[in-house]
Amino acid sequence: MKLNEVPTPAYVVDEAALEKNLKILKEVRNQAGCRILLAQKAFSMFAEYPRIAGYLDGCTASGLYEARLGWEEMGKENHVFCPAYRPEDIEEIASITDHVIFNSITQLKRYAGIVRKVHKERGIMHGIGLRINPECSTQDHAIYDPCAPGSRLGVTLDAFMRAVKEDETLPEYIDGFHFHTLCEQNSDALARTLKAVEEKFGVYLQSDRIHWLNMGGGHHITRADYDRDLLVNLVKHMKEMYQVEVYLEPGEAIALNAGYLVTEVMDIVENHGVQILILDASAACHMPDVLEMPYRPPLKDAGLPEEKKYRYRLSSCTCLAGDVIGDYSFDREIRIGDRLCFEDMAIYSMVKNNTFNGMPLPSIYGMDADGECILVRKFGYEDFKMRLS
Repeated sequence: MKLNEVPTPAYVVDEAALEKNLKILKEVRNQAGCRILLAQKAFSMFAEYPRIAGYLDGCTASGLYEARLGWEEMGKENHVFCPAYRPEDIEEIASITDHVIFNSITQLKRYAGIVRKVHKERGIMHGIGLRINPECSTQDHAIYDPCAPGSRLGVTLDAFMRAVKEDETLPEYIDGFHFHTLCEQNSDALARTLKAVEEKFGVYLQSDRIHWLNMGGGHHITRADYDRDLLVNLVKHMKEMYQVEVYLEPGEAIALNAGYLVTEVMDIVENHGVQILILDASAACHMPDVLEMPYRPPLKDAGLPEEKKYRYRLSSCTCLAGDVIGDYSFDREIRIGDRLCFEDMAIYSMVKNNTFNGMPLPSIYGMDADGECILVRKFGYEDFKMRLS
C-alpha cells in the first residue's frame, strides 16, 4: 500500500531517505578516518539494523536493554554509557559490549575491574571509558544541556584532578574519554567544545594510556546546512594531535527527515473562534518531544499559523488538556476523515512513545524506494495490558 493508504496512526520509515543519510555518514567516516555508531536512544527500529550495519561501525546504548538489542540485532561494535550501572547487570553488560563508559569516578573504581576481567576473557582491549564534562554550554535548551552548572553528567576537571590526587593509580583504569554536549547542532559547536576539552583535558589525552576519544552525539551531520568539512578537519586534528581513535555516535542524523507519522482527523471542535482538529495521534503519547522541548513538527502540505487561508489547532483524543501539537494553516478546509502526515517522525518517536489513556501504539511500516509501505509491526490491546500489573 501507499503512504496515503496505511491504517492510522502509523509510523512510516522512508528507507530511501534513511539510506541517503547513511551514505553521507559513511563518506564522512571515510574522509575523517573515524568510526560512527548509531545512538539507539534516538532510533531503535531494529528491522533496519542490517541496512545501517552496511554503512556504520555499530551502535551505542544507554543501558542494558539497548546494549542487548544492539548485540542481538546489529552484531558489530557495541558501546554503552549509563549514568549509573546496577551491580547485578555489570557482568552481562561487559559480556556484550566493547566499550563500557562510566559517568563517575565512584562507578569507574567500583566496576572497572569486573569489566576488565570479562573483556580480557573475550579478547577485548582498551574498553573502559570515563565521561568527562568540559563545562562548555553551546545550546539554549536547558533540558538537553549536560554542561549546565549542577549537571549530573560527566566528570569535571576539578573533580578529576581531586580524584587523581587521592589515587595516583586512577589513570590506569581509563582507556578512553567520552563527552556528549551537543543537541541538533552544527560543527561550529563541536569546535568550541573541543577547544574546552583540549584546554582542560589535553594533558590527559596525551597519555599513552588513552586510546580513544568518543565525541558523543548531537551532530546534525546529514542536515543540509551542516559543515561536514569542518567536522572532518576537527576529527583529523584530534587523531593527529593525540594519536587516538575517534568515535561519533549520532542518533538523529541517521534517521533525520526519514520518517512520517500518519494520522486521521476524528473530529473538529470550536472554542473562542479556534478550530481544533482532534486526531488519532497524540503529542503526549506518540511524539513527546513536542511537549518536552517544546518542538513543532513539520506537517506535509501545511504552513505556519498565518501563512495559509485556513488555520487549525492540532490536538489529540487523550484527556490531557495540554496534549496540543500546535497551530497550522492549510490551503483548503480540513474535514473529518482527512489524513495528515507529520514529517521527521523517525527519531525520538517510537523510542519514547507510551500508552497513556490506553492510546494505541502506532503501527510501524517501512517504505521502499518505490513508495510501497510494508507492515513491520502492529500493536494491539495486549501491548497496552502487558505494561500494567
